[in-house]
Amino acid sequence: MTIKKIAIIMGSDSDYPVVKNAGTILTELGLPFITRVMSAHRTPELVEAFASGARDEGFGVIIAAAGKAAHLAGVIAAHTSLPVIGIPIKSSAFGGLDALLSTVQMPKGVPVATVTVDGAENAALLAAQILAVQDQAIAEKLSALRLQMKEDAIAKDKEYACHTFGGE
Repeated sequence: MTIKKIAIIMGSDSDYPVVKNAGTILTELGLPFITRVMSAHRTPELVEAFASGARDEGFGVIIAAAGKAAHLAGVIAAHTSLPVIGIPIKSSAFGGLDALLSTVQMPKGVPVATVTVDGAENAALLAAQILAVQDQAIAEKLSALRLQMKEDAIAKDKEYACHTFGGE
C-alpha cells in the first residue's frame, strides 16, 4: 500500500515559523508531505487547481494554515472531498481569534477540521491519524509517539516531585 501524501498549504510565507512544526512531526513519523504557499485571496485560481487535483496527485489530507481572514482552509475544502485541517495563525491585532473564527465557522456541507491557534503539531498528528485509519504502520508509529510522550511526562513529574516549593 502506498502512503498518501499530506499537503501543507500556507496562505503566506509569514506562516512558516508555525507551519514548520507540522513538518517536524510528519518527518518524525516518516510521512511524505509537501509545503506550498498559496493565498485564497491573492492566488485563488492556484488554490482551486491544487485542491481539485489533490486526490489524483496522491494526497490523502490537506492542512491549510492562514491568519487574519483565514479563508484558505474553507476555499480548499470547497474544491475537494479530501479531509482538510485548518490551522488558524496568530497574525493580527485579534490574537488569532479572527483566524480561528474564520476557519471553524464553515457552512453545512463544507467541513474543515480546525486545531488550536498556531496548532501545527496537532494538525500534523490529526492528519497522521486520518491516514492511520487505512494504514497499520502509521497507527503503530502514532502509538509509539504517544507512549514516548507519556514516558516524557512521567520523567518530568519525577524531576519536579523531588523539589519542594514555598514554606521551606
